[in-house]
Amino acid sequence: MTARNSLTMPETDQIDTSKRIQKRTGRTFYLATLLLPKRVRRATYVLYAFFRTADEVVDQPDPPPADEQRRRLDEIRASALGERETDDDVLSAFRSLAVQRGIADHEIDVFLDAMESDVEKSRYETFEELQEYMRGSSVAVGNMMMAAMGMSTENRERARPHAASLAEAFQLTNFLRDVREDIREYDRVYLPRETLQQYGVTVEDLRDADVSEEFASAMRHELQRTERRYRKGVDGIRMLPEDCQFGVLLAAVFYAEHHRLIRARDYDVLTETPELGRLRRGYLLVRTWVHWRRHRDPEATFYAVSAVSRRTDGDGAPDTDGVTGHAA
Repeated sequence: MTARNSLTMPETDQIDTSKRIQKRTGRTFYLATLLLPKRVRRATYVLYAFFRTADEVVDQPDPPPADEQRRRLDEIRASALGERETDDDVLSAFRSLAVQRGIADHEIDVFLDAMESDVEKSRYETFEELQEYMRGSSVAVGNMMMAAMGMSTENRERARPHAASLAEAFQLTNFLRDVREDIREYDRVYLPRETLQQYGVTVEDLRDADVSEEFASAMRHELQRTERRYRKGVDGIRMLPEDCQFGVLLAAVFYAEHHRLIRARDYDVLTETPELGRLRRGYLLVRTWVHWRRHRDPEATFYAVSAVSRRTDGDGAPDTDGVTGHAA
């Protein structure tokens, strides 16, 4: 009997393994996950653990040879698609979930293609090039989450552009927060080269932790670009199942709060990585819940609590860098 034909829902011990991985490596998202309904919470543990398993193949300060990384990603891909047996709890749980919730093989492939690109690629010339990478590394993640929520195909298609924007926003926030870690530990730069050149910043400036006015301007530019994505993404939270909306809203508030931390440090993410502490997370949780109970409106709550304002950039000029997400 093949793996593809013998799968059921993930076993409890497999889910527990996945939960421990998320609790250890994704503390901010873990708290938001706890507020999802049980049917989605357990699925989210499994998804997150799968994403981390693949990500950790390529995110190592002293990585193994490229061929070895690709071989491991090929093994993960075959297990995730049900093409090979595995005794790995995380991969077994993911494949069971993929079958049960109808996660498309295409989304799995696109996600793992992005992980594989990290083996060799460490620079992005333009934002459009970075966006192509995020189609796998973040948008595919959002699409899998909608499947895990049990949304119908019709509802997923309607929500997809908003989910894509929110997924991109989360990842872009991570990139902006982690500039120091990415350049020092992995020799990666996710700030587009065109942005660095526009403001006169070099990769050596990043290595040297030169927090200049030019660097601050580049960060300001990318924060504004990211916040446009939060606005479009949050606009679609109301399209999600009602019992999932608060958990996703809280995750958006948590991620966006890093923008407040970055601005409070005058855009210095090069000498230290801004971190959202436990007390601040607790405060935001309570504030978000109070506003949510009052309005039951994701947008009103987000703009009342989060670091992102409702306004557009500058004089209200329309977005020019394609805040539409990728529906493919």
